[in-house]
Amino acid sequence: MDFTPTEEQAEARDLAARIFGDLATHERLEATGTGSDPELWKALCGAGLVSAVAELGLLGLVLLLEEQGRKTAQVPYATSCVYGLLALTAHGTAEQRERLLPGIGDGSVVVSGALPAQGGVRASAGGGVRDSARGGVRDSAQGGVRDLARGTLTGTVPVVPWLRDATHVLVADAGRRLWLAPLAEGTTVTSVELTAPWAAGRLTLDDAPAERLGGEDAYADVLATARVAFAGLQAGVCAGSLARAVAHVNGREQFGRPLATRQAVQLRAADAYMDTEAIRVTAYEAAWRRDMGLSYDTHALTAVWWASEAGQRVVHTGQHLHGGAGADLGHPVHRHFLWGRQLDAYLGCGGEVLQELGELIANGE
Repeated sequence: MDFTPTEEQAEARDLAARIFGDLATHERLEATGTGSDPELWKALCGAGLVSAVAELGLLGLVLLLEEQGRKTAQVPYATSCVYGLLALTAHGTAEQRERLLPGIGDGSVVVSGALPAQGGVRASAGGGVRDSARGGVRDSAQGGVRDLARGTLTGTVPVVPWLRDATHVLVADAGRRLWLAPLAEGTTVTSVELTAPWAAGRLTLDDAPAERLGGEDAYADVLATARVAFAGLQAGVCAGSLARAVAHVNGREQFGRPLATRQAVQLRAADAYMDTEAIRVTAYEAAWRRDMGLSYDTHALTAVWWASEAGQRVVHTGQHLHGGAGADLGHPVHRHFLWGRQLDAYLGCGGEVLQELGELIANGE
């Protein structure tokens, strides 16, 4: 395994760091509130940092999301790249890729993902004569030929991240089949307030038109890809929180000495650093394996466990090491705390992740 970024990945990461550093300032983030920053999104897409993910791979995306996490930049970067660009690149038909990828790349099409752990969406396949160019397949249960490439969705997904920014949503039905639906006819989006300001929403589907994406293996791959990507985002959130804490304890003096000289502070910061590195390296390994075409389901779950369990420890440490300033809701480090806890909740609690990981190992998958 070699996690050294390629020249292209390193250049993209450095460009992303500059854009996030210039535009995702504390003042702009405060002004954005619970929405997203359209100027920042336009800059990222204009620099080619969305469309480039198709070539940079999942490891490249993890590197870019780390930079987003360091600044807690409010743009739908992870969702549109994972549930849109990478999902279509891996599982879309040639027609779907040609139709949708250019819009995702330039930011005019934004995709979010609704993959509920428990099936809450019912899909009804479309009827009519099969059109092989559109990927129709035989529906033997009905004793005839049906176009299963299109259908309608009905149901509710309580929380979908960055849904209020999206133009399309990738939905998993009760049978764990993936459907791509435009947020238009038959869809209702209701604003939902989360711990972190992610422009989230509640998705209600009422016979909403949708098109199938991929085959039976698409759900597992997209879910694992999303887990790795959000673990990479958590690595950046933790690194940003720790960097702020280190700067604070080096500059803050107590009894004539910087706080950073205190052994208790050093040990707490060291533990947080090791936790952050564990999140990063497990996310890198899972992403690298996917890019190499190797199995990575268990590796994705390992990365998720570290991101969830260690992530919440790190952001608590970052806030704690700020002392009284960490209790200020307007302090920049508090934003890292909110993002870290939201990612912890979104990825799933450690016990659930370990159970799923244990079942995969026991089944030899």
